[in-house]
Amino acid sequence: MATAAPARWTVKPLALQLAQLLKENELTKAGMAVRMKTSRAAVDRLLDASNTSVTLATLGKAARALGRTIKIELAPK
Repeated sequence: MATAAPARWTVKPLALQLAQLLKENELTKAGMAVRMKTSRAAVDRLLDASNTSVTLATLGKAARALGRTIKIELAPK
């Protein structure tokens, strides 16, 4: 049975992309927290590339807050 890639490999690009989108939208972490209806600490965790416990639900809230959607793809090896 094949093992899954470590979550940190997939989380880091997402964290970097979210940080870039915040910058492009001139949105602070506090502003993002308001849009997501969560705490600033939760946004900090979302932007932490080493945090491997980010859920799809949280990513969905972040995407909606930025007017985006999430695309998940099963790619060939």
